[in-house]
Amino acid sequence: MGWPGGSTILLVIVVTGGLGMLAGFYLRKMILESRVKSVECLAKKMLDEAGREAESIRKEASLQAKDQLYQLKVEFDKEARERRLELNILEKRLLQKEEHLERKTATLDAKDSELAKREKTIVKTERGLQEQENRYQQLIQEQKNQLERLAGISSEEARSLLLQALEREVRTDAARMVKRIEAEARELADKKAKEVIALAIKRYAGDYVAEQTVSVINLPNEEMKGRIIGREGRNIRAIEAATGIDVIIDDTPEAVILSGFNPIRREVARLSLERLITDGRIHPARVEEIVDKVTQEMEVNVREAGEEATFDVGVHGLHPELIKLLGKLKYRTSFAQNVLQHSKEVAFLCGIMASELGVNVKQAKRAGLLHDLGKAVDHEIEGPHALIGAELAKRYGESPKVVHAIAAHHEDVPPESLLAILVQAADTLSGARPGARREMLESYVKRLEELEKIARSFNGVSKTYAIQAGREVRLIVDSDQLSDEEAVLLSREVAKEVEKKLTYPGQIKVTVIRETRAVEYAR
Repeated sequence: MGWPGGSTILLVIVVTGGLGMLAGFYLRKMILESRVKSVECLAKKMLDEAGREAESIRKEASLQAKDQLYQLKVEFDKEARERRLELNILEKRLLQKEEHLERKTATLDAKDSELAKREKTIVKTERGLQEQENRYQQLIQEQKNQLERLAGISSEEARSLLLQALEREVRTDAARMVKRIEAEARELADKKAKEVIALAIKRYAGDYVAEQTVSVINLPNEEMKGRIIGREGRNIRAIEAATGIDVIIDDTPEAVILSGFNPIRREVARLSLERLITDGRIHPARVEEIVDKVTQEMEVNVREAGEEATFDVGVHGLHPELIKLLGKLKYRTSFAQNVLQHSKEVAFLCGIMASELGVNVKQAKRAGLLHDLGKAVDHEIEGPHALIGAELAKRYGESPKVVHAIAAHHEDVPPESLLAILVQAADTLSGARPGARREMLESYVKRLEELEKIARSFNGVSKTYAIQAGREVRLIVDSDQLSDEEAVLLSREVAKEVEKKLTYPGQIKVTVIRETRAVEYAR
């Protein structure tokens, strides 16, 4: 049996639960509708805002487009104005050119018509001139025939004579011009010659120069080079300072080179270094000691060489300083010829010629022995060695004749005595003889023959003589064929031909001799 009223309660509970569920459903529905409305409002609001923003962007874009369009329009208008201005200027120029061309065309038309008229006149004039020329040619031919009959020669012969006369006149004028140009150039010749010689000496580095300015010392081993140099180069500096000669130590195996223009100092340096190498003790103090000792010995040797030369020649009473200077010549060479031997040879030659001519033989030998005295010091004193030697001879009491002969042996001063001529001739003979200066006899004779042959190849030359060992060639010309001016021109032509065809040391002097002889017989 159930609880009384239980079904009612259950019904109430069910009804209440159903009402709760219904109320909850409606509540959720109302919440959902409220949320939907809120979302719709938000969406509508966002749409409105987006619409307003889009409208704002559209208006801004429209304004920018209008502004750009305006700027483009302004630029277009400006460019259009400039183009119109340029077109106007070009149009004006074209109009001006057109007017100018029209004027030119009119002028050319007028000139064409005028030229046509002138052409007709010129044709008529040419016809008249041609007729006159024909008449003149006929007259000239008649005159030529008449002149040939009167002169007795043809026109070709007359033309040949005229050309020959014209050639002689032109050659004469050319020779005069050459003389004038030479006179003008001679004023600057000395300076130019010195420049050329200085340049040649500076650039010349031949074997002979090396031989005469360099001494080579052989070493026992390569280690000796280091001992000669010394610590930090003190030994080699001491040798160069004591001797005045450059010491060159290079890659040459077991050799040291001494270089210098003073032969005495170079010989002192050579002997000193050889003794130092033999001794083995090489240091600055020892270097100075050896150099002093060798210098004293060299002075004795120089004096003995001078005394020996005076004794051999037979010249006595010379000043001791002159004997010392003569001894220095033993260590000097000229074109590979020892100067002391050359001086002795000149002294002998002077003595022989003086005895033949009846001149003072002792004085001639004295002048011949001393003639190259200046070469002993010409590297220390500026000037020609002949004048230096004359000054030294005068200083040490030699006679005026001897002094003059020394000064004049290379014509630095004009020779004024027979003694000066003898010294000059003996000096030339000693230096120019075959074998004296490294020239073989065959080449020497061949060069002289070639020189004379070249000189004889010119017209008007009757005789040729090569003298002074080929350093001068003299041409004797026929005075009937060549004038004085043509002789000047001939000397230049011969010199050019010699330069072209011969190879020779130094220079060759070309002398053309033209003489006029007047001969008459008394009957």
